[in-house]
This record gives sequence, C-alpha cells and structure tokens, in this order.
Amino acid sequence: MTGGDTSGPAGDRHGRYVSADGVRDPVVPSFSLPALGVAVVLLAIYIATLAPDVTFWDSGEFIAAARVLGIPHPPGTPLYIVLLHAWAQVFSFLPFAVATNLFSAVCTAGAGALSALVVARSTGDRWAGVAAGIIAGSMTSVWQNATETEVYAASLALAIAAIAAADVAGRRRDRRWAVLAAYLLALAAPLHLSALVATPVVVYLAARPVEGPVDWSTGAAIAGVAITTVGVARWSPAFTTVGLALVVGAPMVSGFVRAPMPVRDREARGRAFVMASIVALSALAFLYVRAQHDPAINQGNPSTLDQLAYVVSRRQYDVAPLWPRQAPMWIQVGNWFEYADWQFALSLAPTVMPTVARVAVTAVFAAIAVVGAVAQMRTDRRGFTAGALLFASGSLGVIAYLNLKPGASFGWGVLPSSTPHEARDRDYFFVLGFWAWGLWAGIGAAAISRRFAGRSWVGLVAAVVPVALNWTAVTRRHEPEASMPRHLATALLEPLPPRSVLFVSGDNDSYPLWYAQQVLGLRTDVVVVTTPLLGAPWYEAELERRYKLGGPRVSPARGPMERIARAARAQGRPVAAALSLAADDRNRLNGVWKVIGAVAIDIGSAGLRDTLSVASSTVPAIDSAATAQWAQRIAEWQAGRSLRPALDPVHEYYGRLLDCPRMALTAGQSPSARASLDSLCNFR
Repeated sequence: MTGGDTSGPAGDRHGRYVSADGVRDPVVPSFSLPALGVAVVLLAIYIATLAPDVTFWDSGEFIAAARVLGIPHPPGTPLYIVLLHAWAQVFSFLPFAVATNLFSAVCTAGAGALSALVVARSTGDRWAGVAAGIIAGSMTSVWQNATETEVYAASLALAIAAIAAADVAGRRRDRRWAVLAAYLLALAAPLHLSALVATPVVVYLAARPVEGPVDWSTGAAIAGVAITTVGVARWSPAFTTVGLALVVGAPMVSGFVRAPMPVRDREARGRAFVMASIVALSALAFLYVRAQHDPAINQGNPSTLDQLAYVVSRRQYDVAPLWPRQAPMWIQVGNWFEYADWQFALSLAPTVMPTVARVAVTAVFAAIAVVGAVAQMRTDRRGFTAGALLFASGSLGVIAYLNLKPGASFGWGVLPSSTPHEARDRDYFFVLGFWAWGLWAGIGAAAISRRFAGRSWVGLVAAVVPVALNWTAVTRRHEPEASMPRHLATALLEPLPPRSVLFVSGDNDSYPLWYAQQVLGLRTDVVVVTTPLLGAPWYEAELERRYKLGGPRVSPARGPMERIARAARAQGRPVAAALSLAADDRNRLNGVWKVIGAVAIDIGSAGLRDTLSVASSTVPAIDSAATAQWAQRIAEWQAGRSLRPALDPVHEYYGRLLDCPRMALTAGQSPSARASLDSLCNFR
C-alpha cells in the first residue's frame, strides 16, 4: 500500500499547519495539550465518583469473567475480557473490581480527549474542543458507564478512536489512516457491535477531504469492512460475502485522483483492508480456544463451531427484527426524549418523572447545541456533517435498528397495563447520539461566549454545569448502594450449608454471586443455578457436565428445576432458594423450607428436619435465632443510611430483599404472617 497524497493548498483553517511541502500532521501540540487537559479533568471526575466495588447488572459477570479469562453472555465480548484481564494485571495493587472499573474511566476519558482534538481541529478553537469534550463526558448515560465495569465505555472509546483516525485520513489524504479506521471498526465484533453505530461518520470523514474530490474508493472499502463485520457478528455468509466483495472491489472506484489507480497499488490497497478485517475479527477465535478449557464463566460454551456461531450471533436472545415494530414509532421516539431529559441535570430530579427545572436545563443545552451546530456548519461543513451523522445514527438509527419495547419506566398509566416493557431502561444504547449532542453544546458554548464576552474560554462555564448538576445523582460512592451488591452476595451465600445448590432468579442475583465466588473466593462450594438460563440447552449441559445435576428426563411434567433439585438431593447436597425467587418457582423444588436471612433452605435435604417442626412445605418457617443474627449484620452495615432517589429501581428492590430478615422476625411464626413474607420481600 502506498502512502496518501499529502499535497494541498496553504492555510491554517481547520487545524492544518502548513509548511513549504504542503499540509503537515494535523495532530499538533496546539490542540493536543488542551485535549490532554480534557482527559485529566474527566478522569479526575470519574475517579472521584468511581464504584468502589462490583455494581448491579452486567458488572459482576464481566469482572468475574475477566478474573478467570472466561466467556460472559453472548456475544461473548472476547476482546473486552482480554483487555480487562491484562489491565487488572498491570494494576494488581488495586482491588480487582476497582481496577476493572478504572478501565472504564480511562476509556471514557480517552474518548473525551480524542473528541476535543477532533472538535478543535474542526473549529480552529481549542476552547471549543475542551468544552465539547467535558460536556460530552459528563452526560449522565456516559458518566454512569465510565464508573463501573461495563463494555459500553470501551465501545465508546473504540467508536471515537475510529472517528478520529478517519478524520486524520480525510485531512491528510492518507489511506494508511483509513486502514486504521477500518481496523478499529472491525474490532467491534470481538468488543461490542454498538461501536458500529459510528460507521457512517467514519466512512464520511475518511472519504471526504477538507478540499478536493471525494475518495469514493476509501469510503466503499471502509463500508465493506463494516458490512463484513456485521456479517461475521450475525454469522451471515451473505452479509460477509457482500462486505468482502465491496472491500476487494473498492479500489476500482475512483479515488482522490482522476487518473486510474495502478494495478499494483489497487491490489495492495485491497489486501490492506482485507488483512485489517481478518486480523481484527480473528480475536473471536479466543472464544473457541478458551471454551476448550471450560472456564468457570462459560456462557454458551462455544467449544464447537456451531456453538461459536450460537454465541457470536446471540441466538440465545430473541433479537427483534426491523418489522413489525415492538412499539409504535412515536412511543420509541418518545422514549428517547425521556432518556435525553436525564442527561444534563439529573441531580435536580433523580427520578424517571420530569420536572420543570430539569426540563428547563435540558432545553437550554438543546438550544446551545443548536447554536453550536449552526456555528460549526458555517466554519466547517465537513465537521458539521460528521456531527449530524453521529447524532442521527446514534439516535434515530438506533431507534430504527434495535426496535425496542418501551423502556422499563416509560408509558406507565398511558400505555395499556398489558404492554410488554424492556427489563431495564436502555439509555446507554443511545450514548453516541448523546455524545454528538454534547459536542455541539460545547461548540455552542464557546461560540456564545465569543459573541458576548469576546473570549471562547468563558464557554467552559457551561461545561461545569452538567458536572455540578449530575454529580450527586450519578456518583457510585454513596452508601448503602455502593456496597449493596457485595452484601447481597454475602447474604445469599454465607447462610448456606456446605455444598448447597442455590436457585436464584435473574442477572442481579447471579452476577454478584459469580463475582463473590470467582474474585473474592467466597463459598466456592456452592453451586449457583440461575433459573432463567435453564431454557438454554448449553446451561443444563454445563450443570450436568460439572456437577452431575441433570439426570434423566423420566417425566415430561418434571421441568429442569425439579430434575436439578432431585439430582442434588441424591448427591446429599442441600437445596436452597433465594427469597428473590418467586414462591411458585421455589415450590417446584418440592422442599420443606426454613428461612435464614435472605435464603430459604430445604431442611430435609440439609439434614435439619428434626430441628424444626413445619406443617406446610409451601409456607416457609423462620429460623428466628439465625435470622436475627443476619438482621443485626445488615442493620450494622446500613447504619441508618437511606437510599437515594434513582432512575433504576434495582437498589430499592435489593434493599428490600436485604431487609427480609428484619421483616421475617416481625412477621413471626403464624402461617398467615409467614405466607405474606414472599409478597413483602419479593415485590416484582
């Protein structure tokens, strides 16, 4: 592959510093130093609000998988897990969870710095870049991903790095940078496909120079790499073939120059893009290789090519097609507006319900962003178009492609009560769209301050506003929330007899337990059975392979829970159920239950039947002495501290679950009072 043409007209607009030989490297110290400042500021903010331990949702699974080099839920995110593992080894002097949380902070701060550099080059104003990077980095959805172990922080950094490389490719007319941008896009398959939302921006910037003809050849090649990546991720031969054909055929399209490209250069260029794709996508092989060793976290067990396809293409999940819509488009767009209202001033009203003050701040930043978009359009049409593409693909594009159900908090009281909702609010899917909004707001703040104060650095005042108005709502250092997942894991594991088989419900039960067992080494003798996964054949096969907890399907009426409980009792293993498990599911286990803390233990399988007289197998009894000890431990941990109002009800739910020992003691031993315990503790 030959280097790109570096000739061009003199001038220093849009960050081009010129010598007698033409355009020099646009990554100049004049803009790099403020970008470094953005990284430092954002990193300081994220460290000050960083989660001190595991958090709810996917964090516990990712941390545990990084610790054992395992395979988390599909699509497996192998590159993310390897990077986390290596990062934690470098920062081995930190607690493992703190180190992996810090990785997210560094990724997001790096994305802010690169964005500041791109904006500064576009506008010629370093302070606009600084304001843009800080505002984008302090938006709620971005900030929350930056302070826990979550793949979306790394995906954001990958997307912004690809955009930055494409910007240099177009400015310098250097196809080597275009190959780098394509390589970064292809890394979305082993990292996370959400980075591909930036594809239209990357294609445009790499193909569109500041002056001169559009390089359709480069644009086609990068688009082909993106299509190939989607094809591999969806395990679709048709998509993959079309993508590769576009990559190979792209050099035949007219390039920067009018003259045809020499055959040798055309072939070398095609090979460069193909090799970039192959090298990036080869990281998926980690899933197959690592699964041969059956690591402790091995979701999907991609130890065969068929199972590898199952994991990479996410066949475990019911992925919605583009049509029919899972909700009317106006509902899906309205849901985006709900999430948009959370971005700049969440501390004014840290709940899902809008308030006048919070909406007013949102409206002000929307107006500032419009000013920024207009200002950028007037000074740099190329940069404006890139921002518009990022905003459109990160908002309307995501709405159209993902076809989500209404969010967990959206439409209650308006939509019919039977309307299905997402399991949680999905604002994090729209981060790149919000990021573009934040960048425009920074440009607008600088433009307004130049107009009225004569100095663009005054616009940094606007950058401080979302930091101040989001801080108390998004910080992860507030107790008791900060340590609740670890205390939940302790409360579910420690009361159990040795070698217990514990049935739990859902991710937020399982993942803190996986973290406690694999990272902290707590109660590794306990087998955790995640009941929603029992419909997946690979999971039942895993329980049988590792623990012989399967057994023959002797009766069609006996489901997997009953079979596993029966096999556990046959091995002399005690059977237990988290109180988060619905009573109907617990009763399918056919036990005689005694509550200790936050778990119910089958006293027959635990060899404790003689210690407690129980008249009914469906109404748990209460071990008053043991439960009182747990109530005291939890009270000492909480120390009278109350939960903050929050968008996500997860802490409220598990706070109530951890309060079950106190409520159990209050309920007493009467059958009616004990029967009400499930509704008190488990209020799904």
